[in-house]
Amino acid sequence: MQKNDIIELKIEDITEQGEGIGKVSGYALFVKDTVPGDCVRAKVIKAKKNYGYAKLMEVLTPSADRVSPRCPAAGPCGGCQLQAMRYPAQLDFKRKKAGEHLRRIGGFTVLYENGPQEGPLPENTVYVEPVLGMDDPWEYRNKFLVPVRKSRDSRIITGFYAGRTHAVIETPHCFLGEAVYDEILAVVRGFMTAFGIEPYDEVSGKGVVRHVMIRKGKKTGQIMVCLVINRSKLPHADALAESLSAVPGVTSFSLCVNKDRGNVIMGDRIIPVYGEPYIEDLIGDVKYRISPLSFFQVNPEQTEKLYGKVLEYAGLTGKETVWDLYCGTGTISLFLARRAGHVYGVEIVPEAIEDARHNAAANGIGNASFFCGKAEEVMPELLKAGAEGTLTADIAVVDPPRKGCDAALIETLLEMKPAKIIYVSCDSATLARDLKMLCAEGQYAVRKVQPVDMFPQSGGIETVVELEIGKKYQEVIGNVQGDEKKSAEDQYGRMH
Repeated sequence: MQKNDIIELKIEDITEQGEGIGKVSGYALFVKDTVPGDCVRAKVIKAKKNYGYAKLMEVLTPSADRVSPRCPAAGPCGGCQLQAMRYPAQLDFKRKKAGEHLRRIGGFTVLYENGPQEGPLPENTVYVEPVLGMDDPWEYRNKFLVPVRKSRDSRIITGFYAGRTHAVIETPHCFLGEAVYDEILAVVRGFMTAFGIEPYDEVSGKGVVRHVMIRKGKKTGQIMVCLVINRSKLPHADALAESLSAVPGVTSFSLCVNKDRGNVIMGDRIIPVYGEPYIEDLIGDVKYRISPLSFFQVNPEQTEKLYGKVLEYAGLTGKETVWDLYCGTGTISLFLARRAGHVYGVEIVPEAIEDARHNAAANGIGNASFFCGKAEEVMPELLKAGAEGTLTADIAVVDPPRKGCDAALIETLLEMKPAKIIYVSCDSATLARDLKMLCAEGQYAVRKVQPVDMFPQSGGIETVVELEIGKKYQEVIGNVQGDEKKSAEDQYGRMH
């Protein structure tokens, strides 16, 4: 196979990034914008020894799972890799994606049929539940981070990055967001044009406006606008504030200073300009304050399903001590607190902890405490400092960023030995890696795996996993209490 070859092939599979995979005489080709079952004509754009990449030229025979994308920019834009695939097929793909990571990286035997309801599973075997999807998988995002650039004809444009590049695809409307987002972006573009404010240029490092962040409380209707800027001040910011305040729902406008030349989008300095420096929204009946730097799930409808699974897996009776590590603004913490004995949340971002404490007070929740720092440092210190050692770790909930849990946190969890760990993951590959460490030598065992589709039309998948103390540890500690339990824990430690 050589570059520029024109070939015909059938797409047999799909990658984690949504690229179709076909073979010609055993040679694998990755073809973007294709769906398993498609018969296509494609042009080879890169040829390596055993595989290559090809550009779709024509769909000769469409797959039964192919649909017409809603968005005209769906091909070049890197945000929605799966718009050409029927939604039920997307869910099936994501289920198998999570399962394949558990098999290949985690070393588990993975089942899609005959799950736990059919009887106990063999050791190191997991059943991946069908994905919890949406009835209407569109306009679900409550947060947009949109780059601002200058077009070749010198217009101010907003849009999204093309796949694997920093080239911005001008996008008049994204079908994952609401029409009001378009109105806000139009106001920003008009403001910049009127006052001659330049967008940021990644090559030169010059320019002012880098990104526009929009967050909306889906239940409250409150909207936050935050401009990420390359300097300490935005010229004529009051004029922009006046224009934005006229947009229905906009209650907060702020600036985020980021002078770094790297790829990190947000800076760590927030300058309030208009309204409160936060918005509020609800998950279930719990109200949350959301600041520009706070983590908050982007799909509120699916978040309720996700947290519902966390609550189900925790199996709370009202007596448990729960640790929520990577707690953010306390979203999971407060969701669990009403059925737990006490919840301790740990998060490294100070602004998020401030929001979490406010959220607890605003909801009248007194059995949740929040601490700022690294979970692997804070948790052991607090357990050690507990009154006469009475502070325990019955259940640990971890919801780490895409890179997964810090290795030191995994070690801390294994040392503290909570009876149950609930792992919430936005990256099934790092999830599988961490589960392999937690389940090594029978220390923990995976009981349930539930994927949740937080990101319809894209290749991402959220997964909730329930882990329980493994048989080896149970055999050592049994049901002994007090000093006998401590002795058994020491014995288990020596064994490992």
